[in-house]
Amino acid sequence: VVAAAAGWYCRPRLTRTPYLADEAVVLAELHELDDAVTTAVVVGHNPTMHALAVWLDDGEGDPVARGTIASSYPTSTATVLVVEGAWTDLAPGTATVRSVHVGRG
Repeated sequence: VVAAAAGWYCRPRLTRTPYLADEAVVLAELHELDDAVTTAVVVGHNPTMHALAVWLDDGEGDPVARGTIASSYPTSTATVLVVEGAWTDLAPGTATVRSVHVGRG
């Protein structure tokens, strides 16, 4: 539904793993992505999604976005991170925060 609404062509991989998992478990799921995959959308719950965004932050991204995720992560928050290299190389401090969007106030 999200992909269709956004106009994306993709093959979703649905898993319940992020629902009750911590950020390390979600990171392990990301490591399983094929390197041909150029964009991943991870949807989950807090505190995991907040912890994952902060954990991956390399400290080099947009200072306003970084400040936003450091201080809070309300429902419907999305963080855009840029990842260089292979998915298997993704680790804490290896993704750049480009922007953050809060879907509701």
